[in-house]
Amino acid sequence: MSWFKKKKVTLEKVDMSNLPSHIAIIMDGNGRWAKKRGLPRTAGHKVGSETFRTIATYCNDIGIKYLTVYAFSTENWKRPQDEVDAIMNLLEEYILEAFEKVRKDNIKLTFWGDRTRLSPKLQQMMNEVEEKSRDMTGIHVNVCLNYGGRDEIARATKEIATAVKNGEISVDEITEQMISDSIYSKDVPDPELIIRPSGEIRTSNFLLWQSAYSEYYFTDVLWPDFKPIELDRAILAYQNRSRRFGGV
Repeated sequence: MSWFKKKKVTLEKVDMSNLPSHIAIIMDGNGRWAKKRGLPRTAGHKVGSETFRTIATYCNDIGIKYLTVYAFSTENWKRPQDEVDAIMNLLEEYILEAFEKVRKDNIKLTFWGDRTRLSPKLQQMMNEVEEKSRDMTGIHVNVCLNYGGRDEIARATKEIATAVKNGEISVDEITEQMISDSIYSKDVPDPELIIRPSGEIRTSNFLLWQSAYSEYYFTDVLWPDFKPIELDRAILAYQNRSRRFGGV
């Protein structure tokens, strides 16, 4: 069966009136994809960046309101320098493209993570594209860059502790909502569906606070091979689950 026919069959099963509003993806498997083909890991990241563009466009086309992707973690600095440099260069290329794309496709683009370790050039580009897309009303894409879930919670804790120290709030006034309002995703609903390609079955420090009641979907497909039909399968799996949020 051709890829097109497979996709058509899958789309007939997905309920387009019951899509998750927020999908998050751990874009994993670029290095292994390249290794399987005898290519440098950087080649995998290049194809992976193209896959991201395809999936983000597809999400926008079908009506997903929020897409959050794990692009570079706080732990990824441990990778070889040439690989880190390649990833940063690809990010710059993506942001350059985004300057035109956000207005054309009505995309709001934001970045989550600690920017202080990034180059001044990259930081400036991030700030400028965020400002340019601030009022866009289409899909809201969040790129997690130098991001870690534990680091995010620690930063929120420090912010709240400072408010207590300054007498702005008391310890008894600290609530879950206050923590939610102190993290990167404060203006974005928690993801209903988190997807991890590549066969790994772990969260890898991604959206630890936000994922309390998220549905997970794991697949052996490596990220560079993750086509829109794979997203359809993830959404279909999500739609076939019962979300009880601790109830019966």
